[in-house]
Amino acid sequence: MKLLALKIDVDTYRGTREGVPRLVELLQRLGADATFLFSLGPDHTGRAIKRVFRPGFMKKVSRTSVVEHYGIQTLLYGTLLPGPDIGRRCADILRSVAAGGFEVGIHTWDHIKWQDYVAGESAAWTREQIDLAADRFAEVFGTPAKTHGAAGWQMNPEAYRHQQRMALTYASDTRGTHPFWPVVKGEPVRCVQLPTTLPTLDELIGVGDLTPDNVHEHLLKLTAAEPEFGHVYTLHAELEGMKLLPTFERLLQGWQDQGYKLVSTLELFNALDTTSLPYHSVEMGELEGRSGTLALQGPRFPA
Repeated sequence: MKLLALKIDVDTYRGTREGVPRLVELLQRLGADATFLFSLGPDHTGRAIKRVFRPGFMKKVSRTSVVEHYGIQTLLYGTLLPGPDIGRRCADILRSVAAGGFEVGIHTWDHIKWQDYVAGESAAWTREQIDLAADRFAEVFGTPAKTHGAAGWQMNPEAYRHQQRMALTYASDTRGTHPFWPVVKGEPVRCVQLPTTLPTLDELIGVGDLTPDNVHEHLLKLTAAEPEFGHVYTLHAELEGMKLLPTFERLLQGWQDQGYKLVSTLELFNALDTTSLPYHSVEMGELEGRSGTLALQGPRFPA
């Protein structure tokens, strides 16, 4: 069976309240599975205004309407408006996702803080942020988290090491081509990475002639040939769960027509022979369609 895993990043309070239930309904209607990764602390989306000075950020904003997708109120959280505590205020929604049979995991504690600062922060800061999210996850779900997908694909060496200490089953923090064991500064980390293998809608829409009406056709061309280890597609509750829901539905139906079984990242992991997976260095680098640098699957280790 051809497997394509759906990884749903939930970044904001609005995305949790509005986008998540819509995605659950769509997935259940089409008989598709997915993994939901939640932001569990305060929504400080408004503080992302500082990214205006980041190379490539304005180019991306010009292609995708931030206000249209996120809403004015969300863009004021953490600045003119206090940031709502997502894990506390949306606990019932989070639990309903797990009760619906979907895998759940950690995205982050404070999405903006992690995405904008983790790459240069200390080991102590990194552990504190992950532990805040892990503690809240256990409070909401009554069980420890078993997977993590980094906000904005932003990581540092301590983040990988701390996942090993937490005995996570696997993680999906990187962009790459196939599952691998990560190597951090020459040090193997025993927590398999399932990298996102496909571009995201916000990386594609507005490039060339790609629009919400035809972008699914571009992605379906990328998945026409069956990969050895399947695919991981990352979507966002704020995009595919809201204004781009019709685009996402066309994409899901197209993948099913191609013969893919749409699964959680856990099911994709369980289909692997982890003893035969290669080791690859992890590194920060640029990726077309995104501003700044992000965690990438690097060269095979040892070279």
